[in-house]
Amino acid sequence: MDVSFEREAQKDEWLTPPHILAALGEFDLDPCSPIGRPWDTAKKHYTIEDEGLHKEWEGRVFCNPPYGKETQKWLDKCADYGNAIGLVFARTETRMFFNSVWGKADAIFFIKGRLSFYTVEGEKGGTAGAPSVLVAYGKENAEYLKNMKIAGCYVDLSERVITDKKQ
Repeated sequence: MDVSFEREAQKDEWLTPPHILAALGEFDLDPCSPIGRPWDTAKKHYTIEDEGLHKEWEGRVFCNPPYGKETQKWLDKCADYGNAIGLVFARTETRMFFNSVWGKADAIFFIKGRLSFYTVEGEKGGTAGAPSVLVAYGKENAEYLKNMKIAGCYVDLSERVITDKKQ
């Protein structure tokens, strides 16, 4: 389920804009799909009823996880699985980013501007409360980010030359 705690508290399911999905190519599984959706995000979908975090994943995965306290669990599963692209807020200073992206992802793509997510009815919402980033786990997914035709900044993390200085 695509969940946001940022805007319009009465709504908790926000869908990835179709142009983002189109730019990323075909996915085999979306483990965070809403029950009712105006378009498919993958060949196979798990909803909140399926508890996609705890099911076995297959093929190339697209993950727009619930935003908030659960996001890190989903990114950790993406990292462990190794063939996924996640869409999360670009909060690069957070514990989640340090634990689940820096040092684990193969690449990230900072989307220029703020996205407008969609409702489960297919209506475009207002702009998100923060900038968004696509996180690639696996070399093939890094290539998708590198070659997609969306405005933003691609960062290759595959060299793992990241120094986490603890003070």
